[in-house]
Amino acid sequence: MIGEILGERYEVQQLLGKKAGRRTLLARDLQTQELVVIKLLSFGGDFEWDSLKLFEREAETLKSLSHPLIPQYLNYFEVNLPTIKGFALVQTYIPAKTLEQYLQSGRTFTEAEVKQIAKALLEILIYLHGLYPPVIHRDIKPSNILLGERSGNSVGQVYLVDFGSVQTVLATETGTRTVVGTYGYMPPEQFGGRTVAASDLYSLGATLIYLMTGTHPADLPQKDFRIQFEQVANLSPSFSNWLKWMIEPSLEGRFSSAAQAMSTTGSASLDKPQATTLPALVVSKPDGSKIQLTKNWDSLEIIIPPSGFHESIVFTGFFAIVWNSFILFWTIGALSAPFPVNIPFALFSLPFWSAGFMMMYKFIFNLFGSIYLRLNPEQITLTWELFSWKFERPRPSPRQSINKLVYIPKHFTKGSKDTKVAVPAQLYICSGLQKYQISGNDGGIKSEVELEWLAHELSEWLGLPITNPMGSELS
Repeated sequence: MIGEILGERYEVQQLLGKKAGRRTLLARDLQTQELVVIKLLSFGGDFEWDSLKLFEREAETLKSLSHPLIPQYLNYFEVNLPTIKGFALVQTYIPAKTLEQYLQSGRTFTEAEVKQIAKALLEILIYLHGLYPPVIHRDIKPSNILLGERSGNSVGQVYLVDFGSVQTVLATETGTRTVVGTYGYMPPEQFGGRTVAASDLYSLGATLIYLMTGTHPADLPQKDFRIQFEQVANLSPSFSNWLKWMIEPSLEGRFSSAAQAMSTTGSASLDKPQATTLPALVVSKPDGSKIQLTKNWDSLEIIIPPSGFHESIVFTGFFAIVWNSFILFWTIGALSAPFPVNIPFALFSLPFWSAGFMMMYKFIFNLFGSIYLRLNPEQITLTWELFSWKFERPRPSPRQSINKLVYIPKHFTKGSKDTKVAVPAQLYICSGLQKYQISGNDGGIKSEVELEWLAHELSEWLGLPITNPMGSELS
């Protein structure tokens, strides 16, 4: 077809692609002298009416879109030549190679570059899914994503093309469903002809995994319909976890929207996350627990609430009142003695005041204080907060220094005269020389099960095994 004139205007320059009943051509617009892309649907022995329906839907969809990173609709006409008959869709030409072509040529992508690509595509999906009716691409894969040349620290401009499988929500609700897509990139629900906004997120996640591993998603092992990519890709634990949420087979466990996925990865080059609650991957939160855990792909926060009023702190409060009352009378009596004899007696009371204040602080903290364990891209902090007072114990340390996660179940040790002393369960993170510890006696931790849950969540999120010096294993 090279040199053929289509629509009395477009001179075919090159065949870009070909599959059953379809051809993609590079042509020159003889009126504007601009290069354009023509998608040609021809009537032949393998023609199906479903193909024409999708082709017309693609044309109508492109006509309604206006985004700089999506090809622009230019023309649509019938082709009636001796050698070919069918319909042609004309769109703007983008001088860039597909991600598939880059991979086939041997190019590899770093994690930072893949994050840039993810951010760009999520922004496009936010636009498409935010339209009325929402537009679902249904065939996101490396061959449908164009990447421009590198520019400085940028991986290159990212474009989403080929809307031949596009679906609008109204089209699904009012008509028959057509199963389209590409094996390896299709989520389970798409095999049944059902697609939602989250379906595009699964396809995007599978595409990003292909970029990081160099292996087609269909060729990677699966377990319970989940793509097992962790052993093949050298990824940071946080980004690996984010990809797991993108390719979760269950719609309930996957991100529900591109906006949620974007807010979880961050608004600036996928490295400044915002708080978004995500589904647990290993152990679910125990029923009745008031501990709050909020995590996204690169930050995590655990809030242990006050333990509240209960019988065990009644004695502590009563003893603190009696103790401080006695020290008060002692101090008043000491200060009433003649000067300078009263000075040593007053100074002698200071350590007792210190102990009294600590008892009162512990009593009030149990009623109103909260414990915050925070991890972000820069550091880890453990903060004890009471009203407007905040105490960091120990001091913050760099996130990259984290090297061990330890969980010690409740156990007994020998006390004086061979008595057994109960030691509460402990969970701590080692970061350099610092140890950030939460124990079964802290705040609103009601049971050892809650610490086990937090240990599993931290292990999954940090990508660290749970070390247990006592020798037993968590179930």
